[in-house]
Amino acid sequence: GEIKMIKEIKIEGMHCPNCVAAVKRELEALEGVTHVDVSLEDAQAIVEVEEITDENLQEAIEDIGFDVVEIK
Repeated sequence: GEIKMIKEIKIEGMHCPNCVAAVKRELEALEGVTHVDVSLEDAQAIVEVEEITDENLQEAIEDIGFDVVEIK
């Protein structure tokens, strides 16, 4: 099977459950993303990925109006 990696994405601008849901939906829709967990409290998304670049992840989040602080 594919090797899965976990990415921690620090996100700024999520202020409500709707924001969290939007980010989760957006990330889940990306090819190569297998699991998404978004935390309002920690202001981050934990994303399980197979084949996707950090740039793609960042772009998807910034497209819907949030700021990516870092991806590790």
